[in-house]
Amino acid sequence: MSSDEGPPSPHPSHARGGALKGAGIDASPLIVTLLLENAAQERFDRLRAAHFPPERNYLAAHVTLFHALPGEQVDAVLADLAEATDRPAFDVAVTGVRFLGRGVAYSLASEDVSALRSGLVASWQQWLTPQDRQKHAPHVTVQNKVQPAVARALHERLLAEFVPYDVRARGLGLWRYLGGPWEPVAELPFR
Repeated sequence: MSSDEGPPSPHPSHARGGALKGAGIDASPLIVTLLLENAAQERFDRLRAAHFPPERNYLAAHVTLFHALPGEQVDAVLADLAEATDRPAFDVAVTGVRFLGRGVAYSLASEDVSALRSGLVASWQQWLTPQDRQKHAPHVTVQNKVQPAVARALHERLLAEFVPYDVRARGLGLWRYLGGPWEPVAELPFR
């Protein structure tokens, strides 16, 4: 999953960007991300700033857990996220550098992330898009939408210097997808 501009195709029940007519409810799709400790976030942001096409780099580096939840369910989503974050913070392993064809990402692994996401999948099954029903492979994309040769060169360089390490997950983020940029809705820290 190398989409960094948000959900490629919102769920059919989602209105793309904007409020439900007559209801005053914002139906812009919701995105859920894993929030990383500041040092890791800053490192991934620097890599993204250096290697992402500038005209497309309007998001901070991120670990997407869900790409398109129904915006009109924001209260239920927030309640579920509050419950999911009522747990201690945990480490996430940065396990490798992944070639995406037209970009590069750092692969992540964590039983805690898998368990947390599985619990939310069970709660949100009726809302999930096909993309969010797929097997989840957590990652941080630091380059995308470039020529394959450019991506291959960066992949080889980052892979040559890569040593696995751990980063701390500090919570979950909830965002609204606005057709490109994301609008922050809430940050929910782990306890």
